[in-house]
Amino acid sequence: MSVPSSMRQPMALRLSSAGFLAFWCVIAAFPIFWIAVMSVKDPVDAFAANPFEVIFGPETVASGRGLSIVSIVVGIAVLWAAIHLALNTLPRLIKQYSPPHLLVVGWIIGVLVFALGFLIVFFGLLPPVLSAVNTVLGPFGKPILGMTTEHYRAVWVDNAFYENFINSLIITAGVVTVSLTVGTLAGYGLARSGSNLAFWILIIALVFRALPHSVLVAGYLPPFINSAEILRPILGDAAPTLYGQPWAVIAVLVSINQPFTIWMLRSFFQNIPTELDEAARVDGCTHFQAFRWVIMPVMWPGVITTGLFSFLLAYNDYLVCSLLLDAQNQTMVPAIAGYFNRETTTTDQVEAVAAAVSITAPLFLLVMIFQRQIVSGLTAGAVKG
Repeated sequence: MSVPSSMRQPMALRLSSAGFLAFWCVIAAFPIFWIAVMSVKDPVDAFAANPFEVIFGPETVASGRGLSIVSIVVGIAVLWAAIHLALNTLPRLIKQYSPPHLLVVGWIIGVLVFALGFLIVFFGLLPPVLSAVNTVLGPFGKPILGMTTEHYRAVWVDNAFYENFINSLIITAGVVTVSLTVGTLAGYGLARSGSNLAFWILIIALVFRALPHSVLVAGYLPPFINSAEILRPILGDAAPTLYGQPWAVIAVLVSINQPFTIWMLRSFFQNIPTELDEAARVDGCTHFQAFRWVIMPVMWPGVITTGLFSFLLAYNDYLVCSLLLDAQNQTMVPAIAGYFNRETTTTDQVEAVAAAVSITAPLFLLVMIFQRQIVSGLTAGAVKG
């Protein structure tokens, strides 16, 4: 559809807007690109003064580790196919084979299966196949771009980073589940309530959300440390110590995140006409049945958007996890910081970079898969009427 001439932006404005957006994208993406390049190089190449040596990795190539032209082309093709599947095929298959009342479960299973399949194909099957092909090609199969995955192997296998990953998944899943369960019920109730009490509850939640995390942690820390003595009169010798336990961190992060979740979900519920509730009630539904079978199917974009923000809070948290968890139950972000808490070598630093790239990959996967729901949810929350 053509835009009226009176509504068209001047060429100078369009060029300046596009230039600013391109500049911002480069500034934002450069650190991620650079650490990803560093993580697959030998330490000599990773910290080289010449940026071209960091990119091409001559020392890494000299040691016989790198990618040939064929490997680069095939790798790009596989990545493009994976992105296409994640953005188009995967959502269609999930909607086709998931029952309507188990759509969330279908998304979880679909994302996990896709991630596992990508890891198996890209890191398990592709390297030996390309190695055999490069051997057959002879001189044409020689590496031209330095690349090694030994730092990732050292991080995940030798340093048992998978344990930190499992701890992060447990805490993140707990925070998202509790926050969304309480937030949807509270947000729906407050959105449909016109009393002054609901308004003041929201104001108190907003004030609580504005408190620094260090204040909340300082309040929780003494009871958690002394929890065994506090609970011993009730539970006897079986009284647990809350300090260092993942579910204690879940409770703290939920208390930090819940006000934001309630505010955000309430705004989404307010955009849903009350006539839907009234029609469901006329058809014989109770209040909860109307909420479950009529309102929630319309709310999924908002729930997914809010769940992503809850996921980011728990996944990227450093302060709460580092103070309330011991070394055995540490999550990924504090574990990466631990690489720099001792006398580190350049190899340790490159391994820390590889660990940082590892925890960034799931975030890209989530955004790619749920991009449509996120955009729809943000639009629904921003526009009322």
